[in-house]
Amino acid sequence: MAILDLRCVADDVFIGSHASKNPPRTFGGQLMAQSFVAASRTLTRDLPANAFSVHFVNGGDTDKDIEFRVLRLRDERRFANRRIDVTQNGTLLATAMISYLSGGRGLEHNIEPPDVAQPDALTPVKELLRGYEDKVPLFVNALQPIEWRYTNDPSWVMRDKGERLDYNRVWVKADGKLPDNPTLHTATMLYCSDTTVLDSIITTHGLSWGFDRIFAATVNHSVWFHRQVNFDDWVLYSTSSPVATDSRGLGTGYFFDRSGQPVATVVQEGVVKYFPSSRG
Repeated sequence: MAILDLRCVADDVFIGSHASKNPPRTFGGQLMAQSFVAASRTLTRDLPANAFSVHFVNGGDTDKDIEFRVLRLRDERRFANRRIDVTQNGTLLATAMISYLSGGRGLEHNIEPPDVAQPDALTPVKELLRGYEDKVPLFVNALQPIEWRYTNDPSWVMRDKGERLDYNRVWVKADGKLPDNPTLHTATMLYCSDTTVLDSIITTHGLSWGFDRIFAATVNHSVWFHRQVNFDDWVLYSTSSPVATDSRGLGTGYFFDRSGQPVATVVQEGVVKYFPSSRG
């Protein structure tokens, strides 16, 4: 919650910090969550977000704060649009667009969720990391504000078994009680949406982080919000990869609540480079 507590330094300008533990460059999910909070704090009406899209331009320095400059593109009774430019020392890190829409009642239909075990019957991710400390140290030592329960073997266990998997399905929720604030629940889901979504690109080929020489970086990320999420409760994140080519891969996913209703749809494109060993 500390990284989502942005500091307002001027009209529609906010400063965000990094967490106590960080990857080598600023985590994309952090930038998305902070951008969402910054934009939502400029709303003149209480409108739900319906779409979020971001293009990542440069990597961020985790030792420095980040500036979020919000541009108010539209404000109407049922609609609002915001653009957020994310910079660090004058360098553009990312640009995000958020649409807010209160549409009212209308037609409804839903995609069916996959048939998976319930989270209470599954092993916590910390236990799945035991014995793999030397293979995936970044995962083991990372800050873990999200609780994960995989319904399938995670990539490092799958790779150790010599298997392949063209999807990943994991129950997720905040590791702790969130404030009663819909913006923070959605922002936390956005933060989480940048995890596991590209995994199916490599697990389709029987590969895993840590075991194989893989470089990955997110290029763009989009989320469509269908219902307000309660991230204090378990949400199923079901992802797969429809295509990979030209050292780029697409990951797609859905968040489902415990009742099976889709909460959000995610599409992410990443640069994914695989360097086979000379013996391969």
